[in-house]
Amino acid sequence: MSEQVKVVVVDGHTLVRFGLTGLVGREPDLEIVGDTGLGAEAAAMVAETEPDVVVLDAFLPDLDGLQLARELRDQYAELGIVLLASDGRDDVLFKALASGVSAFVTNTAPTEEILAAIRHAAVAATSFTATGLASAMARRDQPAAQPLLSPREAEVLSLLGQGLSVRAIATSLCVSLSTAKTYVARLYEKLGASNRAQAIMTALRLGLLESS
Repeated sequence: MSEQVKVVVVDGHTLVRFGLTGLVGREPDLEIVGDTGLGAEAAAMVAETEPDVVVLDAFLPDLDGLQLARELRDQYAELGIVLLASDGRDDVLFKALASGVSAFVTNTAPTEEILAAIRHAAVAATSFTATGLASAMARRDQPAAQPLLSPREAEVLSLLGQGLSVRAIATSLCVSLSTAKTYVARLYEKLGASNRAQAIMTALRLGLLESS
């Protein structure tokens, strides 16, 4: 690798691409050797300029950026690949990890984080890094949370929140009064409440009921 890290930017958003080339170009250890807004031009540009790092938009206008990343990784084992995305959801992060890129960054990340990702990719192309990776892994390993309330209990809570009496709730749900009382009692038990007011306050605090 040369003294300066050679970088190619592939991003379909003109302003983002210009911003990246300007940002990278100001760094004494980094050098922009090419940029394009089309994924179809990326492979030829990489072959011609032989960069150390490609900064690649995950959602290109003409190609799937993740697929392009996989193809570049298959062809260039030592190429640093930084994947940029507007969406930092866990599923996008894990797709980035699976594609073999060196780093994943959202395009709203601080400039220091983007530059750090490029420098990481230049020296550790096959080592994945992403802000929030550890917490995303922890969330993935957790069993899916079960909803606190059943659909019927959520319905009863909504009717309570509207001020309906237990008898009116029974009529609304087309069930007997005793069944409605059972629903309400079960709801109170789950919410740790002894009356309607407590149940509604707890439900609001837990986000189970929207305040009117």
